[in-house]
Amino acid sequence: FGSSQRGYRFQHYRCPPHQLSAKRGARIQAGAMGISRDSRHKHRKTGGRRNIHQKKRKFEMGRQAALCKLGSKRVRPVRCRGGNVKYRALRLDGGNFAWGSENCAKKVRILDVVYNATSNELVRTKTLTKNTIVQIDAHPFQQFYAKRYGVELGKKVKGDKKEQDKKEQDKKGKDGKDSKDDAPEKKSRHVIFKLKARAAKQKLDPMLEDQFQSGRLLAAIASRPGQSGRCDGYILEGEELTFYKRKLEKKKKA
Repeated sequence: FGSSQRGYRFQHYRCPPHQLSAKRGARIQAGAMGISRDSRHKHRKTGGRRNIHQKKRKFEMGRQAALCKLGSKRVRPVRCRGGNVKYRALRLDGGNFAWGSENCAKKVRILDVVYNATSNELVRTKTLTKNTIVQIDAHPFQQFYAKRYGVELGKKVKGDKKEQDKKEQDKKGKDGKDSKDDAPEKKSRHVIFKLKARAAKQKLDPMLEDQFQSGRLLAAIASRPGQSGRCDGYILEGEELTFYKRKLEKKKKA
């Protein structure tokens, strides 16, 4: 450029040359920032470096991880490509969990995060991700089981008869009659026999029965809280339950 042209250039930007270069540098940095899902920055299979021949594209854009925590519900909508919407859960405290062998699902509270295959840090911070192992409230499933089979799970049978008689007397009112709240629900003879027939065929996993006594069940999250805004899953049973029980025992010993 000639001197006159150079002068016009600086006059046009209305700033001295050293500031102009600083502005340009900031603009380049701003373009370079952000999470990208492209593979141009990666080395070739042979280990050589690639020449970057094009800029980042909007469709290669990534976003920060949601890292949904255990807490009172907080979900934010995120506008995505094509006008679609993702629901970013920042905090959740409950969801729909299925009991596969009983073919039933209930809305329950999540009580605690106990295991994550990725990192113990996610357990410490109570982060909810897909396939995180959590403890859920067992009461909704206890109620279902009692209604379906007429059997109350989690009741300790052990103890002297005297203690049981004493508890029964305490339940009764001053007149010696059962109060309305504590009175057992009246069932017809037909219903009683139907429940007994169901209970006779039913066989519950002993490991699952032990969990009902504590009032907490181990479950795995099957949904993606950061994408769908929901925390749904299923109760662990069979070999999967044995596997994670072993993992938790090993973690305790360490």
